Amino acid sequence: MSGADTGVAGRPGDGPGGEFELMTNEREDRFLADRAIRSFPADRAEPEPDSQWRTPFQRDRDRIVHSKSFRRLMHKTQVFIAPEGDHYRTRLTHTLEATGIARTVARALRLNEDLTEAIGLAHDLGHPPFGHIGEQALDEASKAHGGPGFKHNEHSLRVVDALEREGRGLNLNQPVREGILKHTGPVKSASLEGQIVRLVDRVAYINHDIDDALRAGILLSEDLPREEIAMLGPTGASRIDSLVKDIVEQSQQGDEIRQSEHMGMAMLRLRKYMFDNVYLGAEARRDHDRVHGVIRALFDHYLDRIDEVPEFDPAADPVQRVTDLLAGMTDRYCIARYTAIYVPEGSRF
Repeated sequence: MSGADTGVAGRPGDGPGGEFELMTNEREDRFLADRAIRSFPADRAEPEPDSQWRTPFQRDRDRIVHSKSFRRLMHKTQVFIAPEGDHYRTRLTHTLEATGIARTVARALRLNEDLTEAIGLAHDLGHPPFGHIGEQALDEASKAHGGPGFKHNEHSLRVVDALEREGRGLNLNQPVREGILKHTGPVKSASLEGQIVRLVDRVAYINHDIDDALRAGILLSEDLPREEIAMLGPTGASRIDSLVKDIVEQSQQGDEIRQSEHMGMAMLRLRKYMFDNVYLGAEARRDHDRVHGVIRALFDHYLDRIDEVPEFDPAADPVQRVTDLLAGMTDRYCIARYTAIYVPEGSRF
């Protein structure tokens, strides 16, 4: 299909019980494990005719990939703000890398790859500019004005439900929505496919971010935790391979995607090391005040000029509308708006 979701959708006889649905059900009964989520029937808040060529989860995937919020991920920070170099990861490259790994795990476990892919592609759609610091800054700005705060997983769901398509939303299937919301936070997804994305998201970003931090000179290879590197592997690729093999071996049975205790603890220690030394380390702290200042200033500016803020969700109050606006900005657009509003013309050069 060449468009977001504009192909033939549902001709007479192609709804429930139609030929494509029957063929898909037969194929999935042969190849998917009993615990896998089946592609039919669709489970959308607003019922739609089914496609004659794509499963409901494939249609969700296409809607996500063709969305504006997905395209904006290419200009949102993963770890490094405005890095000098062409090889650092962005939210988009992280999303693609994590989704590819997640599909590998889903295939190995005979789970639904299309559902896994849709969740993976959408899980970070709600991430604001400037990475971890930007999320913290937007959370604090919202709360300072009496709002509920900000969590990117909750906002990712809000993006697909209420903000995309000029407020109409993408009308995704419930298992996709649930996997997006629960890819982080205290509660795991009910689906194994959602649990795969939740765990693989960490596998991907920890190891890829180590690569980027080494490239940037923030970390030195000899400074990495020796025990964990010896256990998981000397390179990002080898560590991901080790972790994926362990996940597949440990998750062959049951209703949970899991790791062995020793591999899981090694990964958690690496994650803590990255938070201490990279995500919230000295380099990040140098940007902390600047990012908080930019987000806070733009929040105040737009809250005072709420008529300038698009109203995609009529139910949203002014604080939520400003939060929606800032969360959707790319790093460079956020900086450009701040510069245009607050930096005197003569001092921009």
